[in-house]
Amino acid sequence: MKWASTDSAETSISGIGDVSAQGERAVTPTRNTTYVLTAKGPGGESTQSITVDVNTQPAATITVSQPELRYHKVGDRVVQQDSATLQWSASNANSAKIEPFDSNSLSGSRTVNADPKQTTTGPVNENVTYTVTATNACGGSVTKTATLHVVGSIDPPPAINLASLFYPTAYPTKHHPKSGLLASEQSTLATAATKFKTYSLYDEKASLVIVGHADVRGPENYNHALSARRAALAKDYLVAHGIPADKIRTQADGKDKQLDSKTVQALEAKDNGKPTQWMMSHRKATWLAYNRRADIVLEPSGQQSTEAYPSQSSDAKLLWQRPIPNLKQVERASEMSASVQQASAKHPGN
Repeated sequence: MKWASTDSAETSISGIGDVSAQGERAVTPTRNTTYVLTAKGPGGESTQSITVDVNTQPAATITVSQPELRYHKVGDRVVQQDSATLQWSASNANSAKIEPFDSNSLSGSRTVNADPKQTTTGPVNENVTYTVTATNACGGSVTKTATLHVVGSIDPPPAINLASLFYPTAYPTKHHPKSGLLASEQSTLATAATKFKTYSLYDEKASLVIVGHADVRGPENYNHALSARRAALAKDYLVAHGIPADKIRTQADGKDKQLDSKTVQALEAKDNGKPTQWMMSHRKATWLAYNRRADIVLEPSGQQSTEAYPSQSSDAKLLWQRPIPNLKQVERASEMSASVQQASAKHPGN
């Protein structure tokens, strides 16, 4: 503010007080203010006024770069968590408060993540509101908001119940190492591949161990090699169905770790509560059949596949019979379509 007067003995400005006859001064009014200059001299008094209009209203903006983010948690692991950029600015303001953050910057940006408050399993559908409140010394205040929509789901750990595999007597043979997975066992392995691929999204460190077994007939070296071929054949099938080879380890136990007869009878009783008559009538053959298998172990949890014999499948008797089946029988049973397999399961033979 500048002023000047002549022939004055006393000069004053309202709100400031006595001043020199002429001069300038910085003023910072916080509301509309009228300044009156009064000059007094021998000849009388003179006044002049000027009004300063003050804009007391601050301005603010707050935006989020992506209005909707996705969040996906499986068990205790977050498998998807999108992010966006929050930006804000304030003008004609002395301070700005950004909530829910502890920030007072008049302008800035910050990365925000999809982070729902929900902790229970189920669909996620939440809104997160970000607020900037700008104020100034004039008492002006303004609040602006930006809303982020978080969608997705929180799911329990995927089920990874695995079933053991069963093989015909002596299969796969030394000369036919690729033969011996009958239709029922291919179906079991296909299910295992699907479940493991889903589970590996939850636990990237998960892997499988396939442990081959053989029944008690034959020398130790022969049975060890046979159980190794059984584990290798199962691994090849899983790899062909999309599981990385480095996620599968094989182990051959031969006939060292037999299921005893009492364990087999207990497993048989779990067969829908209705073990088949032909298996119950030939206990030794059934005991041998239960030990011609490969178990699947999920690591690092150590969870092992259930030794559930496929007694209701159409190829169950071929798997069960004590004599070595010929190659054509095994190949035909291996090539059965899924539809035939399902139809046969509804009408099992005796």
